[in-house]
Amino acid sequence: MSETTMKALLLSQHGDLSELKVVNDFPRPQVTEGHVVIRVGASSFNYHDVFTVRGMPGIKVPLPVIIGLDMAGQIVEVGAGVEGWAPGDRVLVNPLNKKKGLMGEMLNGGMAEYCLVSSDQLIRMPDQVTFEEAASLPVAYGTAHRMIVTHNTIKKGDKVLVLGASGGVGTGCVILAKLLGAEVIACAGGEDKMARLKDLGADHVINYKDVDFSKWAIEKYGKPQRRSNEGGVDVVINFTGGDTWVPSLKCIKRGGRLLVCGATAGHDPKEDLRYIWSFEINVMGSNSFYDDNLSALMTLIQEGKMKPVIDKVLPLEQAAEGLAMIQDRKVLGKVVIVP
Repeated sequence: MSETTMKALLLSQHGDLSELKVVNDFPRPQVTEGHVVIRVGASSFNYHDVFTVRGMPGIKVPLPVIIGLDMAGQIVEVGAGVEGWAPGDRVLVNPLNKKKGLMGEMLNGGMAEYCLVSSDQLIRMPDQVTFEEAASLPVAYGTAHRMIVTHNTIKKGDKVLVLGASGGVGTGCVILAKLLGAEVIACAGGEDKMARLKDLGADHVINYKDVDFSKWAIEKYGKPQRRSNEGGVDVVINFTGGDTWVPSLKCIKRGGRLLVCGATAGHDPKEDLRYIWSFEINVMGSNSFYDDNLSALMTLIQEGKMKPVIDKVLPLEQAAEGLAMIQDRKVLGKVVIVP
């Protein structure tokens, strides 16, 4: 390596994770007008990165590309026309570039030593927040924060059932729901994940591989009643879709809420509209996240009110191994890469 090259995790063609290669001679980005170059302090994986590697219908990724949506680092160069930022500033990057799309997909992302970033994507980091913590936030915790806090969907005392609770978004939902004073039921696969979710503050944990979560909720809280608010849970957080959709509807109380921010198990599930009108269920969608969500999350970390769940911190050389753990759902929370 030299001052003109850097180490990076490169995707040159779509396929399985074996297509990811760490290279030592990728051209180091040159600063341009309206942009800064950051020395990446940490970057984290999301399941979206698995989809990027495999290739997604209708999305043409300009290959080769450095993957990695979430990143935090320190500014080393500032381009012309950039105001309010200087070398040495610690920054979290909002991965959405307003002109080109997502970092790590439509343009080079965070799995490298350096990254070129538009200045309007920068969010200042509090001193008490580490690069690893900040890099855990955008896609997973930012999505959870917008869905729960921005949209004001959970209140103190609510019974909240979280599907897919062991992933990045899921752990974020558990943490934020507990901060708001909810009674949290966390669903995950495996005894180890269940124990760790309990440690995270979940009031109840369910192994969805062995237990029907919907029947469990009805047995625990009663069958929802159409003419009263008795029985069932107040909120189900469902970003899995697929076969979990109708069972989710069945255990929500009259006037309750079904929160949706994705569909990892299928976007076109079997539907039963009778539950929605009979029980006056509010199906509420939430998409993406904004700078205010990320700033608010860093403030919570700074104040000691929350800590993102990081399962593994790995060097760039082991990044593909870390993404395989995400793909195979062998982690609780986030996998962070330090280049």
